[in-house]
Amino acid sequence: MTLKSKQPWTRAKNLVRTFIANNTLDLFPLRHTARNYSFEHFSGDIQAGLNAALLAFPQGIAYAMIGGLPVQYGIYGATVAAILGAFIGKTPFLMLGPTNATAVMLMSSFAFLDFTGMERVTHLPLLLGLTGLILIIGAYLKVANLIQYISRSVVTGYISAAGALIIANQIKNILGFSFPEQATTFYEIIKFTIIHSIDTQWQSLVLAVFTLGAYIPLKKYCPKLPAIATTLIVCSAVAFGLTKLGWSFSFINSINVDNWDVTLPTMDSEALGKLASAALAIALLCLLESSSVGKSLSARAGRRFDANQEMLNIGVANLGCALLSGMPASGSPTRSMLSYKSGARSPLASGFNGLFCLVGVFLLGPYVHYIPEPSLAVLIVVISLSLFNRHVIRIVTRSTSSDATVYAITFIGGLIFPLETAIYFGTGASIALFLRKAATPEMVEYIFDDSGQLTELDEGQERPHSEISIVHVEGNLFFGAAELFRDQIRRICEDPYLKVVVLKIRNAYHLDATSVMALEELINYMREHGRTLLISEAKKDVIRIFKRSKLIDTIGRENIFPDVSQNPTLSSARA
Repeated sequence: MTLKSKQPWTRAKNLVRTFIANNTLDLFPLRHTARNYSFEHFSGDIQAGLNAALLAFPQGIAYAMIGGLPVQYGIYGATVAAILGAFIGKTPFLMLGPTNATAVMLMSSFAFLDFTGMERVTHLPLLLGLTGLILIIGAYLKVANLIQYISRSVVTGYISAAGALIIANQIKNILGFSFPEQATTFYEIIKFTIIHSIDTQWQSLVLAVFTLGAYIPLKKYCPKLPAIATTLIVCSAVAFGLTKLGWSFSFINSINVDNWDVTLPTMDSEALGKLASAALAIALLCLLESSSVGKSLSARAGRRFDANQEMLNIGVANLGCALLSGMPASGSPTRSMLSYKSGARSPLASGFNGLFCLVGVFLLGPYVHYIPEPSLAVLIVVISLSLFNRHVIRIVTRSTSSDATVYAITFIGGLIFPLETAIYFGTGASIALFLRKAATPEMVEYIFDDSGQLTELDEGQERPHSEISIVHVEGNLFFGAAELFRDQIRRICEDPYLKVVVLKIRNAYHLDATSVMALEELINYMREHGRTLLISEAKKDVIRIFKRSKLIDTIGRENIFPDVSQNPTLSSARA
C-alpha cells in the first residue's frame, strides 16, 4: 500500500479519534449516582417513583387507546422506558414513557399511512427502532444544540393541535359508537363523527357523564388521591354493576403477560420508506417535548440540563420499546412534574417508577378488561385539556406578530393536514421569520460634530460635508442580508453630490461569499458613477475574508482601515 493510499485511512482514523475525544456523552451515568447515594436519596426517589407509577399506569392505557394500539403497549412502554431511563439519564425529574403528544402523532401517522390494527402492531417495532436510531445518532452529532432554533411557538401550536385531535377522536368512544372510515385529520374525524352520531348509545353517554361527575370532585377535594386511577376503579365497579342490570358497554381488552416477549423489527424496504418520515417527526417531537420539560424543571431546581445526554436516553428508551412491545417514549410533562413535586433526588426515581409499573402489569393486567371505554375516553379528554396551556398560548399569541403567525400556522396545519406535517410547517415558518429578521442589517448615517466625535445624523438634517457619507452597519451580512445591504447603499449613492462612502463595519457579522460578491458589485457600481468606497473599523476576521476572496484587491488596501479597539472612532477618522 502506497503512502497516498494510506492517507485517507489515516485521516479517517484521526477524525474518529477526534470525534471520540470530543464526545461528552456518558453511556452509564448511573455509576456516578451510585457513588454518593444515600437513604435520603432513596426515600425521595421511591416516593417519586410510586407517585409517577400511579399516574403512568392509567395514562399508559389511555395513550395506547389514543395511538390505536392494544392497551398493553402503553403500559409496557411506560415500564420499559422508565427503567432504561434510570441507566442513561442524568436528570432526576424526567420520566420517560408514552405521552399525549407522541400518542396522537403515532395515531396520525398510522392513519395517514392507512395501516389497519394488525399492520400497526406489525410495523410499530420498526418505527420505534428508526426513531431510536435517529435520536441516538442525533445525540452524538449534538443535534439537541440546534433545538434553540425551533421556537416555543411551534411546540405550543403542535400541542394545541394534538389536544384538539385527541378530544375529537374520543367523542365516538364517549357516545358509544365507531366508524369504519379511516380519518387522518381533525376535519375528517369531526365529519365522520357527525355522520355516525345517529348511532349514539345513551347508556355509554350516561356512564361518561357519571365519570366526569366522579372525577371533578375527586380532583378538587381529594388532591392526595390519584384522581385518574381512583375514577377508573369507581367507574369500573359501577359499569360492572350496571351490566348485571342489562346495560351494555364496550370494555378494553385484558393484558396477558404470558405473551410479553422480545419482538424484532421486520426489515421491509417498502415499510422502511413509508415509516422514515413518521420516525423523523416522532424523534423531533420527543426531543422538543423532553427538552422543554427537562429544561424547565432543571432550571427550577437549579440544575444543569444536558440535552444531548437526554436525547441519547430517549433514543435508547425507544429502542427498548421497539424490542419489548412498547410505544413511542418521550419525557412526560405530567409525570415529570409529579416526580419533581414528589422530591425525586436522582435518575433512580425513573427506575422505581418503571419497577412499580412492572408490578402493576402482573398484578392488575388481568383486570383491566373491567375498564369501560366511555369512562376511559372521558379521562383522556380531561388529560388532553391540560395540553391547552392558556398562559403559554396567551404569551405566544400576544408577544409578537411573528410568534402569533408561527403558532397559527402550526396549529391550523395540524388540524387540516396529518399531524406530523404540522411540526415541519411550523419549523419552516419559524426559521423563515427568523432569517427575515436576521437578514435586515441596521444602517445609520453618522457625521463628525464640532468636537470631532461621531454622532448620528438626524432625519432631515443635512450632512456638513455633502461629498462624504459615513454609514454605520450593524447586524448580520450573511447571504440573506447581502442583497438588501447592497441596495440600501446604492440608494445612498444616488445623491448627486456624494463622492465618498465610509462603511463602519465594526458591528457587522457573518460575512460570507454572497456578501463579498454584493460588495464587489457595489464597488463596481460606485466606480462607474465616480464614487469611492472606504471600509473603516474592519476587524481581523473581516480582513481575512477580504484577503481570501481577493476582494481586498478590488477595494484597494489603501481604502481599508482596520479597527482600533482602544479608540473605535479613530479608524473612521482616518478614513
